[in-house]
Amino acid sequence: MKLSGRGRGCCAGGSRERGPPPRSPFVHQLRFGPLQKAKIAFMTLTLFPIRLFFAAFMMLLAWPFAFIASMGSDEQELEKPLSWWRKIVDVLLKAIMRMMWLAGGFHWINVKGRRALPAEAAILTVAPHSSYFDAIPVTMTFASIVMKAESKDIPVWGTLIKYIRPVFVSRADQDSRRKTVEEIKRRAQSGGKWPQIMIFPEGTCTNRSCLITFKPGAFIPGVPVQPVVLRYPNKLDTITWTWQGPGAFEILWLTLCQFHNSVEIEFLPVYIPSEEERKNPVLYANNVRRVMAEALGVSVTDYTFEDCQLALAEGQLRLPSDTCLLEFAKLVRSLGLKPEKLEDDLDKYAASAMKMKKEKVDIKEFSAYLEFPVSQTLESMFALFDENEDGVIDIREFVIALSVVCKPSKTLETIQLAFQLYQSEGGTVTEEDLACILKTAMGVSQIDVTHLFRAVDEEEKGKITYDDFYTFAVLHPHFAEDYLYADQMGAESGLETSSLSAPNGICTDFSPDNNGDRRKPLQKKLN
Repeated sequence: MKLSGRGRGCCAGGSRERGPPPRSPFVHQLRFGPLQKAKIAFMTLTLFPIRLFFAAFMMLLAWPFAFIASMGSDEQELEKPLSWWRKIVDVLLKAIMRMMWLAGGFHWINVKGRRALPAEAAILTVAPHSSYFDAIPVTMTFASIVMKAESKDIPVWGTLIKYIRPVFVSRADQDSRRKTVEEIKRRAQSGGKWPQIMIFPEGTCTNRSCLITFKPGAFIPGVPVQPVVLRYPNKLDTITWTWQGPGAFEILWLTLCQFHNSVEIEFLPVYIPSEEERKNPVLYANNVRRVMAEALGVSVTDYTFEDCQLALAEGQLRLPSDTCLLEFAKLVRSLGLKPEKLEDDLDKYAASAMKMKKEKVDIKEFSAYLEFPVSQTLESMFALFDENEDGVIDIREFVIALSVVCKPSKTLETIQLAFQLYQSEGGTVTEEDLACILKTAMGVSQIDVTHLFRAVDEEEKGKITYDDFYTFAVLHPHFAEDYLYADQMGAESGLETSSLSAPNGICTDFSPDNNGDRRKPLQKKLN
């Protein structure tokens, strides 16, 4: 599978009216010139420690006010109008939080539009979600947010969180999704008695180049929502915190080293759902997303939080930023196939592919193979593998790609399956075969495997077995980083990048824990 980038093929999903979306909304890279590096070094020694101390002091100053105001608060009291002294605390806390952001270089915050009253819109939907600095509108409005229950136990920060009366979600509770939705619905339909709920419907951080699929939680109550869009019009983007890119502390350090940081918050007109949208939360979410994308001037794409899990999966073959496997995973979902339930079908698909060997199939045969009728989605999936645009594909490439999507962290299981598909009667594969396998497993159009193949083929036979490859992987657990990524995906940033090991941002994480490969010593997240 070469996954060409043409037409409706690789990464051509999303809003067709606005053109193709970016290759990966989950990657952020920074590049610094010599002058910028010198400025950062100077600011690190001068302004950074002062700002960090002052911001921490402001947070500590806010803690006693939030602690006193949240003591003894029961649900009935929370639904009543704020008493005079709580209004004073509100003003004080907002002022302290504003001073904290001021210490971070946000000298002024540009606010556009009018924030609706709770009776007009009980829910504020905010996008794009790209950083923990997205907490700025939260501290400005003190709207409630959806947070993990564990957050309330964090010293200082947990007290401030409890003050804004969030909707807590417990990952230990298997029924947490339903309870969260019910609580959001109850508050949203209270007629303005509860504070507004601020929700980041993307559910994870992106690089703001597009809007990914909105989760329907904010739209299930069927009440009017007010869309809120965020912009960070800075020359150097040190704000963005994505799955692949600078880590949390690095973002904080670089941002505090900038003399000034800009942020724009725009409150769009309240969106009142139609009767059809009230009955269909997914339709409601998509339509609100389209309005917000138009206001931002960006595209929309069907990538989801689950695609982050694929991009972040542990394993020796880290997906590059230009991989087309995210597009493939999206199309798999569009067909109604759930990757986590397809593992049992892999053997069946692989067995059929082995019988076909190098025989290629056209779109009708591919449709029969999957037992799905020919549709636009199926044609788009077919196009991903049709590099030569000759109307036929190698079904083995589909099986390998599906294995990566189903088991993204189990690198060696996928490679073993691929060897079974490509090996000769003697159980060997050539350098050309290995190139096809790795291009498919990584979702790229070109890759040079010569260095790796020669390292595995110590006897220079011109062919290798899976046992040869596995033995080499045991001895060189960083083989992809040493033999592939160093040449193919050299660092494009002036700083070393790193992937986050856990979901980021201020929205809760509903993702399941990843299941690791049974051969633990062979795993490594290549960052």
